[in-house]
Amino acid sequence: MPLFILSKKTPQTERSLRAPSENAYRGCLLGLALGDAAGAPYEGGPLERALWGLLGHTRTGKHRWTDDTQMTLDLGESLLVCQGLNPDHLAEAFARSYRWHRGYGPGMARLLKRIRRGESWQQANRAVYPDGSFGNGAAMRAPVLALFYFSQPAELLAAARQSAEITHAHPLGVAGAVLLASATAALLRGSSDLDFIAQAVKDAAAPVFETQWQEIQGWQAAGHLPEARELARSLGNGMTAASSCMTALYLAWRFRALPFEDLLHFARRLGGDVDTLCAMSGALWGAANGAEALPQERLQRLEQLERLQALADALYQQAQP
Repeated sequence: MPLFILSKKTPQTERSLRAPSENAYRGCLLGLALGDAAGAPYEGGPLERALWGLLGHTRTGKHRWTDDTQMTLDLGESLLVCQGLNPDHLAEAFARSYRWHRGYGPGMARLLKRIRRGESWQQANRAVYPDGSFGNGAAMRAPVLALFYFSQPAELLAAARQSAEITHAHPLGVAGAVLLASATAALLRGSSDLDFIAQAVKDAAAPVFETQWQEIQGWQAAGHLPEARELARSLGNGMTAASSCMTALYLAWRFRALPFEDLLHFARRLGGDVDTLCAMSGALWGAANGAEALPQERLQRLEQLERLQALADALYQQAQP
């Protein structure tokens, strides 16, 4: 566990509606990890599920989370140690934490192994994908940025872009990270109804998200709640930022006033990149509802619960004016 050095931040800006509670900070981080661990067993086909059946529990019987939570921890702990985003430090942290059994994608595995061998992240991030990855890997860890930069909206968006470029340099990969970071911050501020999605889409400034946002607004205007198959077809359930990030935002809104288990059940029915969909939507749901609303029995079966709580609490402390 790294030594967390806390510092005071600037006063909250005009975007703020209210200061978030420690419960909301814990809810965001624990909701992400809980969604990740709960979604992982439903990922992929029979072979992938069978493999996770072997890997999905620790030796003490705790439910294991995947690379989604590992990279979130890497990012949050790096932010605290460096007192801000330090891309070189973060890239090294990502590479140092890589373990194949966490379920890293093949492209990410190759990228992190290059960094581990000493290649700069500026070279490695385009060695696997020449145009940069447009996957959702930068988005899945972006909620933790909102915990650190809560009172600094401009710095939050800049950090989301910079942190994404280490592993997902394609503009859509970057836009996905901005979308999730902005949405998380809006929910922490107490954003009402669909306002958090509107703000996030504005900040991400990606045409694909704007089109999907119009689809969501149409559903709301018509009072329509799409079933899982329709939602997967319309917004996506894949591993790219464009086919998963807005889906996660929609899920967080739709299930915001319902139990976390209802969110997980529906997200599993979507299929596709289930663990990341559950992680992203779980982080947003947790930011809105807090850790006390999460299923406590599930939490007690989650691996490294104390580490996750300690990170959330340290991020909360440094965010205080």
